[in-house]
Amino acid sequence: MKILIKILKWLGILLGSFLLLTIVSLYVFKVDYILKGIYVIYMKGHTTAYLDDYHYFDNHTVKHGTPQPWPISASYNQVPITDSLKRIHERSGSIAYMIIHQDSIWFEEYYGGYSDSSSSNSFSMAKSMVAALLGKAIENGLVKSIDQKVKDFVPEVQGPFADSLTLKDLVSMSSGMKWEEKYYDPFSITTRLYFDKDIVGALDAMPINAKPGQGFKYQSGDTQLLGIALQRASKKSLSALMTQYFWEPMGAEHDALWQLDSKEKGIEKAYCCFASNARDFARFGRLYLQHGKWNGQQLLDSSYVSQSLTNRFPDSPEYGYGWWMGNYQQKPYFYMDGHLGQFVIVVPEDDLIVVRLGHSNDGKNKADPASSFYNFIHQAYIMLGDRIKSNTSE
Repeated sequence: MKILIKILKWLGILLGSFLLLTIVSLYVFKVDYILKGIYVIYMKGHTTAYLDDYHYFDNHTVKHGTPQPWPISASYNQVPITDSLKRIHERSGSIAYMIIHQDSIWFEEYYGGYSDSSSSNSFSMAKSMVAALLGKAIENGLVKSIDQKVKDFVPEVQGPFADSLTLKDLVSMSSGMKWEEKYYDPFSITTRLYFDKDIVGALDAMPINAKPGQGFKYQSGDTQLLGIALQRASKKSLSALMTQYFWEPMGAEHDALWQLDSKEKGIEKAYCCFASNARDFARFGRLYLQHGKWNGQQLLDSSYVSQSLTNRFPDSPEYGYGWWMGNYQQKPYFYMDGHLGQFVIVVPEDDLIVVRLGHSNDGKNKADPASSFYNFIHQAYIMLGDRIKSNTSE
């Protein structure tokens, strides 16, 4: 028995030493953010970021002003959801699905204990919001133009092509930055920015290694760098800018939260992590649908909105300034797109906005009629029926 106790004691010492050495090594090699990731993600039963993880981070509040509730259609929820769409929601863990037609909520359902006031993580839908902040910063003279050099605001940017990098390159995802867009790799720069307590301190790992403005390449680091530039240009947090420029004027019904790297540093994760609800997310779809106007007030310059919804590069028709674009049955649409299938989709021709929030998405090509994304639009047309003339069939 004494020998067994000694063995167990030595095993405990060895295990403790190994854990201590591992933790020390994480700090030495500047990957200690992994500890936060283990706690927030893996110890909570997940394998990637998820809808409610904002509770485990510091946040700034994006404050609402006088609420402007959405009008409710006279036909609100009178048409049941299609069987096809019901199966998609069940399979992919949707938490919200909304159809806004002719400026009124025509249909909405919530699932899994969520409601019209429940907050969830926007993920990369925040990129569209940051693009709007850039447009407003230009309007208000906080930056000279979309072609202003990033180094005017963020001199820490490194790399052989850093001097030529412009704000336009960042908002159009053409920076030439060294970046890996990997969500499941604990050592990727994407993961580091999500959990690190010093985002600005990570800039040395994000050099501009290729000539900017040559072509589209989706990189969250571009929007993060844009967010830092906007914060410095305005001397305000992104959350304060969002409150002032959009959240209050658009009559959001609830406060939102925007994740920070830490209270001490106070930098928003510009590329993601804006916690709100389906009704309030949809306001950005309406703002761009109305060419920057909100109830008669021009909140965002219409020419900037038009540029945002036009591809910069001929070989990349799917992306503008922070917004994605596509076609449904020859009807152009634009949309906000977030990890795990967070979508605000706008079809201008039919005055239609479709919102879907949820825990997962199938990852299929969005133009594929078998994809969830395609059916979030297609099934909405089926439900609307004769209200919109379209060649649809379930």
